[in-house]
Amino acid sequence: MTRRIAVLAGDGIGPEVTAEAVKVLEATGKQFHFQSALVGGAAYDAVGQPLPPETLELCRNSDAVLLGAVGGPKYDKIQPPSMRPEVGALLPLRRELNLYANVRPAKAMKALLNASPLKSNRGLIDLVVIRELTGGIYFAEPRERRNEGNTAVDTCMYHRHEIERITHRAFAIARQRRNEIVHVDKANVLETSRLWREIVDEIAKANTDVKVTHMLVDNCAMQLIREPSQFDVILTENMFGDIISDEASMITGSLGLLPSASLSDPKDGHVFGLYEPVHGSAPDIAGQGRANPIAAILSGALMLRYSFEDDETATRIETAVEHALEAGLRTADVFEHGCRLVSTSEFGDAVVFKLQAAA
Repeated sequence: MTRRIAVLAGDGIGPEVTAEAVKVLEATGKQFHFQSALVGGAAYDAVGQPLPPETLELCRNSDAVLLGAVGGPKYDKIQPPSMRPEVGALLPLRRELNLYANVRPAKAMKALLNASPLKSNRGLIDLVVIRELTGGIYFAEPRERRNEGNTAVDTCMYHRHEIERITHRAFAIARQRRNEIVHVDKANVLETSRLWREIVDEIAKANTDVKVTHMLVDNCAMQLIREPSQFDVILTENMFGDIISDEASMITGSLGLLPSASLSDPKDGHVFGLYEPVHGSAPDIAGQGRANPIAAILSGALMLRYSFEDDETATRIETAVEHALEAGLRTADVFEHGCRLVSTSEFGDAVVFKLQAAA
């Protein structure tokens, strides 16, 4: 069966890292049909909008989406703000494609333990952040400036069904791991957090095979540094998940290492998803061959796992990445003495070699 993949390379280093992910997916021997489209700043420059209708239509007609990165300082002052890549492309993609479940694994690779700011075994981390992606303060109205621009308003809102569906997804993923969920909120202050806590407790009572605890977000930020190994699955709302997942990714050593999946509801046995590295567009190093493609490559592995239920091939890709690192190959962001500095494409070539050698 040929899988139809929409490739949205985007801005900055997006095209470079996405090219390596496509290269690795093609090397698996599976059948893919890749079709590219504009998104983000590249789309704004070309057609005056960050998410052209034809790009959205391509995504809807595909089995999955592979995204690079969008945005950059060049676009930060575009007016109105709805035309900025992050606001005008990412948020509509999530909303229109019903991508409410953001899955961000953060797992330390033994070859890169010295790259972790926690150093040695303190940097051991193997967790997944399950972030609600289409509700909360990033989406609710009103969102406006008042009082002649001197007052700003953002609104945080959650509905019961939004919390229930992401919580059920977290339980399903916890059952594939170590059966533990830490729900992260700010229930001592926020009414939305109190609603989250009530609903998570209700679902936990009916799913006693998974251990569930609650933790305030500020404490979670501290605990991730103190003892990251205590976490298995972290379930949280949109903004907290955005922040906590970036913190967790840095414990592994670099934002360039971590993939993510944004998933919709299963339909006809298929889970549609958008897969992207957690890093940004990094325009300062774009075109220099310095970008780390690991996050993009591993995002392709997540695509195989979640959208195509091909855990075997996903694991093959993940193992090939680790073998390339164990061979001493490093991009600039994780380079250390005694290793060989390689370019973006050279690392992708090494992963392809390891993948095919193990076949």
